[in-house]
Amino acid sequence: MDAVIKVPAPVNEAVRSYAPGSAERASLESTLDDLSNADPIELTATIDGVTKPASGEAFTVTMPSDHSHTLGHAANATRTDAAQAIDAALAAAPEWAELGFEQRAAVFLRAADLLAGPWRDTLNVATMLGQGKTVQQAEIDAACELIDFWRFNVAFASQIFAAQPLSSPGVWNTIDYRPLEGFVYAITPFNFTAIAGNLPTSPALLGNVVIWKPSPTQQYAAHFLLRLLEEAGLPPGVINMLPGDGLEVSDVALRHRDLAGIHFTGSTKTFQHLWQSVGANIANYRAYPRLVGETGGKDFVIAHTSANPDVLRTALVRGAFEYSGQKCSAASRAYIARSVWDKMGDELIDATDALTVGDVRDLSNFTSAVIDERAFRKQAEAIARAREAADARIIAGGETDDREGWYVRPTLIISDNPRNDIFTTEYFGPILGIHVYDDADFDAILDEVDQASPYGLTGAIIADDRWALDRASRRLRHAAGNVYYNDKPTGAVVGQQPFGGSRGSGTNDKAGSMWNLIRWTSPRSIKETFVPATDHRYPHMS
Repeated sequence: MDAVIKVPAPVNEAVRSYAPGSAERASLESTLDDLSNADPIELTATIDGVTKPASGEAFTVTMPSDHSHTLGHAANATRTDAAQAIDAALAAAPEWAELGFEQRAAVFLRAADLLAGPWRDTLNVATMLGQGKTVQQAEIDAACELIDFWRFNVAFASQIFAAQPLSSPGVWNTIDYRPLEGFVYAITPFNFTAIAGNLPTSPALLGNVVIWKPSPTQQYAAHFLLRLLEEAGLPPGVINMLPGDGLEVSDVALRHRDLAGIHFTGSTKTFQHLWQSVGANIANYRAYPRLVGETGGKDFVIAHTSANPDVLRTALVRGAFEYSGQKCSAASRAYIARSVWDKMGDELIDATDALTVGDVRDLSNFTSAVIDERAFRKQAEAIARAREAADARIIAGGETDDREGWYVRPTLIISDNPRNDIFTTEYFGPILGIHVYDDADFDAILDEVDQASPYGLTGAIIADDRWALDRASRRLRHAAGNVYYNDKPTGAVVGQQPFGGSRGSGTNDKAGSMWNLIRWTSPRSIKETFVPATDHRYPHMS
């Protein structure tokens, strides 16, 4: 087709409220009832468009809020599965790259419309049941953010392709945006279905083929997500999904000469291991792999003396305890001016203790269980250490219960020691450390916020004083890749707040922007001379 393609202008998907009595709530509750009562399903691998059980050790996927409830059966992918998936991807690569941007874009635009319509309840409910998200958290993630990724990525890619060089008289210069040579290895986390959907599809949109390894604890929603993409027209072999722990998959993928890139969200330790493995194999690759990773965080809230107590309380409760703190952007350390703490401390404690925690099938709950037993034990141990510490005190929450689900009450821990473990270690759970500083020590506490943590992902500055906002923002310029004024440090929106951090938090390639997409293309410069020279001699030689 000869045409200059103009893609649809993206608009952020509206978040549904699921208020009592609404049609959207009734529809979701019907799907929630259906999937809750369905028999466990086979959570297969998908290689070259064929679904089949992976050939390794079996595992079950259960509900975090009801760990006796089995959602599905899966198995760990093996080296054989990985080799077959890579072969399938490489075989699909030429036709997928030649298909043309407008055809690839149509697949993901159609996927966005399917998710906005007939697939919305299914992906939301799968995320609720499998990942322990309340309906609000599932809606902003599995529906809205993923829809936004697919629609905005098409527009961002179009902007990249439109960026062309200058041409001088008699010369036409162009840039050909090629996919990478080989395959991209996408490793996705449990906590966001949108991330699980974006990490394999953003390279695919640019013409790459992908090996996708979702988290075992996100495998339930991942299963439905790939079925949605298939309905949208994704060809076989373009994205091959391998379930399980990924150990054998990585062993094959990281040694393969055609590894072109890694798109990763997960722990800092795992990303560093991947980087080390790539370094150890660097001489064996066809090209230098692109490494894009978003990892851990120890995200801060700093409250100046001018902070509005109600704004601060809301930012802390939502920022720390939505989805039980299992967001890389969740507030986990707060530094509050003493005069502000005196005004709102008791209200924050009361609000935290009043939060409703329970099964996601009860839509009245504010939050639910943590993802699995390992996460539960980690939170319980952190709370136990705080309970025994001489320089820390639990002032709200602190209870855990694993009888039916992996429940950890939202917990506030206060300490006069700004280097206590609660301010330096990532817990990835519903635990917020609080340090109350003297009003006159604002400048000094900014240094502490900057230096206490090795991470640099998100942070929030709560102040009505513009000088204080500016001072804190400048001093903490490298402490967060996403900073929020008078708001919680979570909830980045695609196209509005491109997301990512540096230091120990990743490569800061900004998901939800063109800066991420440009990592998945390899530009080729082309120069055409219309009337070429026919004599090698220059005038000065006469």
